[in-house]
Amino acid sequence: MILLGAPLGNPEDASPRLRETLATADVVAAEDTRRLGRLAQYLGVEIPGRLVSYFEGNEERRTPELADLLAQGLTVAVVTDGGMPSVSDPGFRLVRAAIALGVPVTAAPGPSAVVTALAVSGLPCDRFCFEGFPPRRPGERRTYFASLASEPRTLVFFESPHRIADTLQDLALAFGEDRPAALCRELTKTYEEVRRGTLASLAADAESARGEITLVVAGAPPAAAERPTDAALAAEVAELVAAGTDRKQATLEVAKRHALAKREVYAAVIANK
Repeated sequence: MILLGAPLGNPEDASPRLRETLATADVVAAEDTRRLGRLAQYLGVEIPGRLVSYFEGNEERRTPELADLLAQGLTVAVVTDGGMPSVSDPGFRLVRAAIALGVPVTAAPGPSAVVTALAVSGLPCDRFCFEGFPPRRPGERRTYFASLASEPRTLVFFESPHRIADTLQDLALAFGEDRPAALCRELTKTYEEVRRGTLASLAADAESARGEITLVVAGAPPAAAERPTDAALAAEVAELVAAGTDRKQATLEVAKRHALAKREVYAAVIANK
């Protein structure tokens, strides 16, 4: 079984392995057979194998059929409208079925809207989490966002252009209006656009966002450490002095320990004599 990473929009992003697999697979399961047909025509690739539809509406029913073909030793390739199968697209069920049958599963890696949007967003990429499509119902969506408000990693979402305005408003309510974000639409296509700003500023202009949307939102900033009381600061200084540290140096060390100004710690010591 082979998972094929398909172009997000620009057919020039098709890999040589995608072309080769389309031309040699026994069965090609496509999310949209007509769209794949247009891609194959553009690439000049003939698809001699059996071409079947495999999308959200028939994935559960068709998976056992494709699993039977895998069990017979046939090569089945899975391709979506764009990006990698299984990532918010058909493919996961068949991958599990293939593994259960002991059939090798591999991939011809290709474009991914998740990492493409993350890379161009200008937001931290070292740690991130992909959350897929948020809930459609307003109440469920707000509860869901509230549960993510303190997530420190950069978050990546998919969203429909019909719901993006409401989603951004709910995000601003849960995360704060000033949280940085990037709205990436029509990636790799003719009208590609990346809007960067705060959740509030993006929400204000969201009605004009059309096409396929990937939303990248900065993670929650580190929580500020609670400042010790003056009595606690004075006690720390006293403890260092009792251990033999010069009072001036002890005051400096406590200030550094809590990221405070030296004069602030000194004032706390004076106030607690």
